[in-house]
Amino acid sequence: MPLEKNRLSRWLGRGEAPPVSQAVPVSSEPGPVGVDLYVLLDDEGRIQSISPQLLARLGIAAPLSAAQRLMNLLLPNSALVIEGVPHDWLGHMLDLGFKSADAHTLHARGWVQAHGKGWLLQLLDISDLMEEASAARSRQQCLRFAGQMAERVRVCSVDRLTAVVTEQLEELAQLWRVPCLALVLPEVSGAGWRVYCQYSAHTAPELWQVGQRLGNALDRFDANITHQLRFGGGVDQGPLQSAFGNADGFLIPHSRDNVAKAWLMFGFYNPQQQAPDLGEREWLNLCSALAGPVLFRLSEQHNRHHVERLAVLQDLLGTGWWELMPARDEILLAPQLARSLRLGDRVESLSRQDWLALIHPADRQELSSRLAQLRDKGTPLLLCVRLAQSDPAQETLWYRIQGQALISGQVQRVLGFMLDVSDIKNQETEAAAAHARLDNLIASSPAVIYVQRYDHGNLEPTFFSDSLTPLLGWTLADCVDGQLAEYIHPEDRDIWFERNRQLLRGGVVSRRYRLRNKNGHYHWLLDEARLLRDDLGMPVEAVGLWLDVTEATLAAEHVRQSEERYRILVEDSPAMICRYSPDLVLSFGNRPLANYMECTPEQLTGINLGDWLSTSSARHSFGALVNSPRKRR
Repeated sequence: MPLEKNRLSRWLGRGEAPPVSQAVPVSSEPGPVGVDLYVLLDDEGRIQSISPQLLARLGIAAPLSAAQRLMNLLLPNSALVIEGVPHDWLGHMLDLGFKSADAHTLHARGWVQAHGKGWLLQLLDISDLMEEASAARSRQQCLRFAGQMAERVRVCSVDRLTAVVTEQLEELAQLWRVPCLALVLPEVSGAGWRVYCQYSAHTAPELWQVGQRLGNALDRFDANITHQLRFGGGVDQGPLQSAFGNADGFLIPHSRDNVAKAWLMFGFYNPQQQAPDLGEREWLNLCSALAGPVLFRLSEQHNRHHVERLAVLQDLLGTGWWELMPARDEILLAPQLARSLRLGDRVESLSRQDWLALIHPADRQELSSRLAQLRDKGTPLLLCVRLAQSDPAQETLWYRIQGQALISGQVQRVLGFMLDVSDIKNQETEAAAAHARLDNLIASSPAVIYVQRYDHGNLEPTFFSDSLTPLLGWTLADCVDGQLAEYIHPEDRDIWFERNRQLLRGGVVSRRYRLRNKNGHYHWLLDEARLLRDDLGMPVEAVGLWLDVTEATLAAEHVRQSEERYRILVEDSPAMICRYSPDLVLSFGNRPLANYMECTPEQLTGINLGDWLSTSSARHSFGALVNSPRKRR
């Protein structure tokens, strides 16, 4: 019989039994046995002899008793095969499982024939076929479970994804007797790993928690093969040894382009002992069947959330994406952008000319040129344009158009965003007009407006209005780096430095001092300033103004000097001079009057002259004061 046919017959259990003579003479002499594995039996099925090779395979060293039956050497599931006596087994193939001393099973296929006064059970070892069949069944079961597991993860709702994955881990652990099992996925940031789901049997400790971070310990493993972990020898192997509780473990990667995307972690598990029929390929397929759909669902959820957030953002900002299709010379528009441009929800694309027609004629040509440069040369596009308005009274709508070319291989895509910046541009226009009016007002003002920047306790000028040069002849460049203090009059520099300290302490200051102009002459300036602070209360800058009060100061000085000369004249006069109110109450008197009234000049204030005059003199003085248009002295 050919080898292939022989193996197939052994596999199907249809091997042909050798011809057996139905009538065996009892007195026939036994001939030699030509097989290595055999058992000699009597008519009742008791063992008479066993071949040495079979004894060695079964690990039996002591001779068997003559009364021992064949059933004592077999597994319980072989009891039905050898019911009856050897004569009943004639013409039948017997698939038997023998118990071995090393806990392995010897699978053999045999047949009986008469041999002398007994029966000869010849055996053929089919353990390899049985192991192959068992491994094939395990692989088929693994493949079927992987398909079911992947399908369940794919069809479940996103809200139940974690629960479904936990159920699949539990079923996988029960199927292959895994005490602890966990699916590990990358961190959101991409650095490190985190436990996504885990399962622990009731009799096993809970090695991991959902959400537990594992750091980068898994990055040192090859992402294309499985890894059996054995922690021993008293050598600390880092956080991974702690995560596995210092017990044996098993790692299965799910990789893409030789980069690990997920890991299945088995705790207290040795696959060679507990699942010997599964090879590395089967374990990798199991991990991919679970981790692949999970990663896809999470990526799908992330993309959906990203699209939803982008749609909300586009609606809130009045923006949207656009893409130029060079082959059709069309512009694809986001639904939000189409609504913002008042094109309707059903408009998905416009020809390039129709799109340019939406732009104000003043900006249309520049946009067309920039768009051509972007399409042909990849030059980035950034431009603010106005939309064409049919009614001039309507508020101008401004859009910021930004675009770039994305090149993938030989394919180029031209796309970008349009952002409604009408509020900003209109505010800039209003601010520019207000700034122009303010500049004109400042330029025509006699005062000098200035700004001083705060820098570690020092106030450095950063701005002067245009009126500085006509007033003093200086420019901003002439007043920086401490030069401003040199222009202060030497007698007023203490006032200047005290002014700075008071401004930093109190936030408001008002001082007068003299400042030299470019021609060397001094001007009296009234300086009023206020310190501005940020949200944290830290000084930022001081804003103030200089008002030229030279003429007023000089006039006040002249008046003061005149008053001083008049006072000296009155004080030195020998006559008694005084000033009094209509009720004769003194408000001033010189020294001769004070000497006469025996008091000091300061004590004269408030004295009633009526107390010192007779009634007729007082009436005469009062009448003269009433009839006179001016006060008497």
